[in-house]
Amino acid sequence: MNAITKTVPVARAAGKKKSRNSELGSYLFLAAILLFLMFPVYWIVVTSLHTNAELLQLPPKWFPLHPNFASYLEILKSSVFLTFYKNTLIVASGATIVCIFVSIFAGYALSRFKFKGANLLTLLFLSAQMFPTVTLVIGLYSQYQALHLLNTHFVLILASTSTSLPFSIMLMRTFFNGISRELEEAAEIDGASRFKTLFTVIVPLSKPGIMAIAIYTFLIAWDDFLFGLTLVSDIGKRTLSPGLSLTYLGEYSANWSGATAAAAAATIPLLIVFMFLQRYMVEGLTAGGVKE
Repeated sequence: MNAITKTVPVARAAGKKKSRNSELGSYLFLAAILLFLMFPVYWIVVTSLHTNAELLQLPPKWFPLHPNFASYLEILKSSVFLTFYKNTLIVASGATIVCIFVSIFAGYALSRFKFKGANLLTLLFLSAQMFPTVTLVIGLYSQYQALHLLNTHFVLILASTSTSLPFSIMLMRTFFNGISRELEEAAEIDGASRFKTLFTVIVPLSKPGIMAIAIYTFLIAWDDFLFGLTLVSDIGKRTLSPGLSLTYLGEYSANWSGATAAAAAATIPLLIVFMFLQRYMVEGLTAGGVKE
């Protein structure tokens, strides 16, 4: 009996130790993944703090002992970089506003109205999300050229919106499906119109979903390279990704220090904003995923 009594605490201690080791191993594994994912960001910053001559030296310098901020001062003085930044902000903000507006109405229609072809329309939205963006460029280019929309901010807003719209509509539809119809019926009894009910009752309850599609669309538009490269040839209308690529990386020379400094200046503010808003993104996606 005494032997059994002594064995139980020993077994519990061994179990706790095994649990701690397992938890420590999980943390180390997650830390390794984090370092792997963040290394490109670190290397961009390190490269931007070296001169082009230092970047060609072997072995490479993994840490800048004497940081050089000349590339950052150069891009801040460059009117071209500020133009690219302004254009990207205009396009990303415009695409976000258009996507939110269209997603609310389209998602509400698919959620509340039963009409012939609704399932087919939903399938078309899902299938549009499956195609790679590069397969849509030729068709979009031909259409926008016929409409004389090339080399404008508006064409980039439309293209970015078309990329993020299918996902956004389906997410808003899921949110609206999870909102009780009794709330709308109560508002209608009080004399509210369909539009007033939508914007005073339904939309406020869908703020997590709206925030999620806003962040998603803004990131898609900000990071766009393909549409900005093919639909716009005027340097004064280009956005950051294609503009920086064509400005700093040429056929016969490459200003890697300037390119990475510009990339860091364009990316770091976006990362900081996302760090503060990511909880809204996660909340929106998870809330929309559990509603029926």
